[in-house]
Amino acid sequence: MDAALAEAALRLVGTRFRLHGRLPETGLDCVGLVAAAMRGAGYAPQAPLGYSLRNVSVTHWLGHAEQSGLIRADADGDVVLCMANPVQPHLLIAAPGGFVHAHAGLGRVTFLPSPLPWPVTFQWHLADKDH
Repeated sequence: MDAALAEAALRLVGTRFRLHGRLPETGLDCVGLVAAAMRGAGYAPQAPLGYSLRNVSVTHWLGHAEQSGLIRADADGDVVLCMANPVQPHLLIAAPGGFVHAHAGLGRVTFLPSPLPWPVTFQWHLADKDH
């Protein structure tokens, strides 16, 4: 687990949820949370725009992960993509004892203790900060 990313994500707990939100001051969705935490850890993410809350496939969005300096991992990823239901992909950030995520139902960024309640589809580790 990347400690700097986890710490940056934990500092965002309590931030308001907003679909397509990219700034903690105005609200974050799960993509915005990952982007804001990566910026807080010294990275320069390339967050996608134009997605909906429900998607059957995320394949066309996966290139943004690599452009943001994320490297696909087989296990123990820093950033995890789950399917909260068959049409709702959801990004989370690994933190000690669980995960930080933007919870639309609760309307804020929250901490979710391990284990994850959803199946993991993809996960990534952070690459060098040169990306």
